[in-house]
Amino acid sequence: MLGKDEFLSYSRFSLEVDVATALKPDAPPAGLSGRRPGIGFWLVGYVFAITIAFSAVPAPLYVLYQARDHFGALLVTVIFAVYALGVAISLFLVGHVSDWLGRRRILLIAVAVNMASGLLFLLWPAVPGLIIGRIISGISIGMLTATATACLSELHTAARPGATRTRAEIMATAASLGGLGLGPLIAGFMAQYAGAPLIAPYLVFEALMLAGCAVLLVVPETVRPPERRHPYRPQRVMVPAASRGTFFAAGAATAVAFSLFGLFTSLAPGFLAGTLHDRSHALAGLATFIVFGAAALAQIGTSRISLRRQLGLGLSLLTAGLILVTVAVWNASLPLLLAGGALGGAGAGAVFKGGISTVLEIAPSRARSEALAGLFLAAYLGLAVPVIALGVATQAFSARTALLGFSVLLAAIIALVARKLLVRRPV
Repeated sequence: MLGKDEFLSYSRFSLEVDVATALKPDAPPAGLSGRRPGIGFWLVGYVFAITIAFSAVPAPLYVLYQARDHFGALLVTVIFAVYALGVAISLFLVGHVSDWLGRRRILLIAVAVNMASGLLFLLWPAVPGLIIGRIISGISIGMLTATATACLSELHTAARPGATRTRAEIMATAASLGGLGLGPLIAGFMAQYAGAPLIAPYLVFEALMLAGCAVLLVVPETVRPPERRHPYRPQRVMVPAASRGTFFAAGAATAVAFSLFGLFTSLAPGFLAGTLHDRSHALAGLATFIVFGAAALAQIGTSRISLRRQLGLGLSLLTAGLILVTVAVWNASLPLLLAGGALGGAGAGAVFKGGISTVLEIAPSRARSEALAGLFLAAYLGLAVPVIALGVATQAFSARTALLGFSVLLAAIIALVARKLLVRRPV
């Protein structure tokens, strides 16, 4: 079974690192001392960021694949959604094995698997290769996120015994959300200004990940193999029976937040090119970077406010962002699109953080991992299902009409869950 220490970090975006802080032991890992843990902390942060970044590299490149192979928005959403499937499968089946195999070993495997997906993009760039490559990349990220976040916390504890883990939390958030923003940003600029736009970004990140494998060899291991290994089983999923209404409200809000992330990492570049008539790949990468950058800043900026205010602010910003994005597409306004992405990204970051805190509050202490598994399942359903539905809708309606329906549906869900999440707690 997955340990609490590790599973609490189980998100592609690692917005729940404050949860790991609350539950991890205060004592530094045995056998770690000197400068190596401090150096290892920064090296793991690099590996975390660059591997996460690679997973988002295809976002501004989808329009190029579409133009080359003549497929539409629906297939883009399918290619994107299989990535989320790979992440979810890996999180529940593989991510926890670093508890007994060691953090460094699993990090090396995760980076190597992501490099394999990069080779598929380079050697088999047809649609089947893209789909298989995205699944493999998702499996890599499912292994990486939990392991890297736990490793960062353990290295920080060893390097600075007795210090708060704020530094480790910031590093995990910056590496995950920053990586998700930097990947499309770098890929978009390379596609715009460098030659071979469907080759050069992958080669650059392959080299960066290879360097990551090399530096991991000097990172100290933070986990001792257990004397007695427990039988393997996947992570279980549990919904708290006594608070199911609140749990489902938190899950629905989290799904909406991830739907916005999914929109900007799948269809937004196509909307820029087709609806706003701006085919700049650099701009497509910048738009995605703004969303995840805003989410990271919101994650840090709302850490000291009450849960109720955090959720209220997040839901409000998320709704405002959806409105602005829809208005931007209907009026072909790039400034409104970027502003909507920033507001929506900030709201999504705050909502997800608040959703995790809500589940921790209502779940029995002995079943927190299982309850969080249910929340993350909702998150990955939100990442894939609404975006696929939007892709289907674009086959029957214009992009403007399809996005309007998408935003109205998400706004309705926000309205339904807001009262349940906001009224039950004092300010």
